[in-house]
Amino acid sequence: MKVWCLCAALLLFCPPLLNAGQDSVTLREAIRLSLERNHLLTAAQHRKTAAEHGVAASRSRYFPRIFLDETFSASNAPTRVFMMKLDQGRFSQNDFLINSLNHPSWTRDYRSAFTLEQPIFDLGIPYGTALAEKEAEEQGLAFERRREEVAFAVFTSYLEVQRARAMLSAAQEAVRDAREHRRLARARNANGMGLKSDELRAGTFLAEMEQQHITAQNNAALAGMRLALAAGGRGGESLDIAEPLPLPSLDTGAEELMALALSNRKDLKEAEKAAEKAGIGVKLAGSAFLPTLYGSAGYQMNDRDVPFSRDNDSWIAGVNLRWELFDGLRRFDERARARSLEHSARDSLEYQQREAVFQVKESLLRREEAKQRLAIARSSLRDAEEGVRLVTKRFANSLSTLVEVLDAQTALNRARASVVEQETGYALATARVWYSAGIFLREVMK
Repeated sequence: MKVWCLCAALLLFCPPLLNAGQDSVTLREAIRLSLERNHLLTAAQHRKTAAEHGVAASRSRYFPRIFLDETFSASNAPTRVFMMKLDQGRFSQNDFLINSLNHPSWTRDYRSAFTLEQPIFDLGIPYGTALAEKEAEEQGLAFERRREEVAFAVFTSYLEVQRARAMLSAAQEAVRDAREHRRLARARNANGMGLKSDELRAGTFLAEMEQQHITAQNNAALAGMRLALAAGGRGGESLDIAEPLPLPSLDTGAEELMALALSNRKDLKEAEKAAEKAGIGVKLAGSAFLPTLYGSAGYQMNDRDVPFSRDNDSWIAGVNLRWELFDGLRRFDERARARSLEHSARDSLEYQQREAVFQVKESLLRREEAKQRLAIARSSLRDAEEGVRLVTKRFANSLSTLVEVLDAQTALNRARASVVEQETGYALATARVWYSAGIFLREVMK
């Protein structure tokens, strides 16, 4: 029986033994892991790479295009037979006979052709390239924004592990205190100075504290798994924190933070690129009103019997000017649509900039609120500890009831939990200030 009691005590008061093989990381290590392994980041990286390839593909339109065609055809149509024989160099005097011209025998032709096409003037190419470049820049900023989001998620998960561990420690203290109260109640009842009901009430209170301790253990385990997941681990893996985070300080003023937000936030830069991209879209739509000029050259071989061979060959070179004069007003509507999209993008940018300034101000107010709440919680904890000390002393001298002791203990447990919550809230509120200003990664990794 004593062995089982010893094992239960070890499991209750030494939860780290359950996770003896669990890895521990600092905040910076956890963020580095997430930046290397998080699948949301790799997905954003693939989109960025795809956009870069889109730029290369768009620039390739400046280069000539070369085609190789091999065509086989057979016919007895007079014009086709005439041209096949002429291309093959097999046209003879007998082919000018009226009957041969009107009713030729069928023939076949293998046509091998190399064709080169070179753009000379086409504004759709530079505007299309500029559009692709803006898209690549936008995806690059989206990748950086995702890095901030992932790092912030890791920070939040790290804080949650720290909070869960502190709550677990508070739950352990509550169990120890509850056991001490039950011990005193039993001793008083055994000495004839207390009541059996006090002993039973103390036992009930201990059971409640032990239940809360079990919940705190599970919360700590789940917080470790959430941290591992945020750091790019597999589902079910767990990470512990190597060290608690000190309460962060804030050395930057409100005006500077708002200026940093407008210049550093990646979502605002994305919106700027979207507006620039929409402006290029207007120019691209306008380029459809202008002509295009392309040069071309070709080399052709014709053979009656063998593909990729020649009975005769020829070449051709030229320049083509194409100007679409009327298309049912389609281009006017497309340009108007592009202008509307540009206005929409710029209005969205203006709103996001104002929203960013508001978010900085809001986060600063929330941080100040969290600071004041933390100070109150710490003061309340000191009062609760002193209250428990005094009431317990009075209870030992039969000047207070057990109900008063347990009420004071409950208030102390709440005060301990409140300090943990407020410390976590204060750290998170400071991180939100950095995040709203677009400097979160810079601050946590320096």
